Amino acid sequence: MQGAIEAALSRLQPGEHTIAAAGRTDTGVHGLGQVAHCDLVREWDPFRLSEALNYHLKPDPVAIVDCARVDDDWHARFSAIERQYLFRILIRRAPATHEAGQVWQLNHDLDVEAMQEAANYLIGNHDFTTFRSSMCQAASPVKTLDELRVERVQGFSGPEIHFHVRARSFLHNQVRSFVGTLERVGAGAWEPTDVKAALEACDRAACGPVCPGHGLYLARVGYPEDPFG
Repeated sequence: MQGAIEAALSRLQPGEHTIAAAGRTDTGVHGLGQVAHCDLVREWDPFRLSEALNYHLKPDPVAIVDCARVDDDWHARFSAIERQYLFRILIRRAPATHEAGQVWQLNHDLDVEAMQEAANYLIGNHDFTTFRSSMCQAASPVKTLDELRVERVQGFSGPEIHFHVRARSFLHNQVRSFVGTLERVGAGAWEPTDVKAALEACDRAACGPVCPGHGLYLARVGYPEDPFG
């Protein structure tokens, strides 16, 4: 995404451009509500800028939904106060077609109530070392998780399990570690209290399997004042 947008900007204003995004996403992770900022010399009308960028972004699978002017000290990453992620699991035996690469597909059902019981142990302020990638560069493993909600929905291709995760910021692979661990609970391989024990262990080895990135979506980034009105 970053390279595509920077290349499009260079078509509008010659020279090198660097955008700053609200958060980095692993390979395969989707951005529904990613936010980024850049500095431009020309005074663009926000609507005309979004239209021009979308023209030059074709045929890349990237689209600018909205543009807005912001103050010089505003930063897409550091001004954010909340990030929301969605993870989708598709439950069906037949191979995914339209949603291939957009969901984590499982051929066994999951116990949503048991997963929610386990997820409740993770909500709040904790040392999340267990659910932190060994490559994580965050200064501290202590984060506050505001929401981890599990629900069953009926998707176009079959039943889906959705995980709604919300916090100010996240550790590397934290959401995927949560979902992979909770899947073990939903499948009956773990008890909900095993997740509590894993959290308290503060040991990466206590984490369940890390799920693939293609079911994960950065859904929304929150700011004290919405720059898009």
